[in-house]
Amino acid sequence: MKPRVKTKSSKSRIHLLHQYYCYTGFYTFVWQAVKKALPYIIAIIIALYTVNYFFNINQALVQLTEILPVYGVLGFFFVSETFLGLVPPEIFIAWADKMVHSWLFLGVLAILSYGGGLLAYWMGRYITKLPSVHNYLEVKMEKQLKNSKKWGGFLIVVGALLPLPFSISCIAAGIIKFPFKNVVIYGSLRLLRFAIYGLIIFNAI
Repeated sequence: MKPRVKTKSSKSRIHLLHQYYCYTGFYTFVWQAVKKALPYIIAIIIALYTVNYFFNINQALVQLTEILPVYGVLGFFFVSETFLGLVPPEIFIAWADKMVHSWLFLGVLAILSYGGGLLAYWMGRYITKLPSVHNYLEVKMEKQLKNSKKWGGFLIVVGALLPLPFSISCIAAGIIKFPFKNVVIYGSLRLLRFAIYGLIIFNAI
């Protein structure tokens, strides 16, 4: 009896995906990107921790949602979700839980977050039109841009689902000129994230 030969079709999809990422240099690209961004991330974390040590940022934001009218809170949230998105959405979800129609306001927050991300994408596209940025991207970052375009969908999914600034992912997608229709599709997972967080926070508070 001849031994069975493990064909390509018998391999798991995850294994094939892993092979693809290895061949295309995805892991190397991510590691290099993380190494370059790590000093800035650490600096931001230290700065936020220092400020929060002397001044409770989360408490101040909670108080802000109590002082501002409904349209003020929604407007502030939209601006935050469009520009860097550094304010945790969970604070606003907790605010929505205090409203009479909690799920309605949660839906509005989800749409505003999603819309803010799409607007951030076009901000990224605009940035690439600046001569200095355009020259830098086309000359010094040509190879990185080609790799980024391959995995732009991964970038959007991570930003949409994980507790990371969604707008930053969208700005990056705009800079690498990732197709907008794909950003719309992958970015819609942002709505799912709000639904999940809503279920958790509404039942916990």
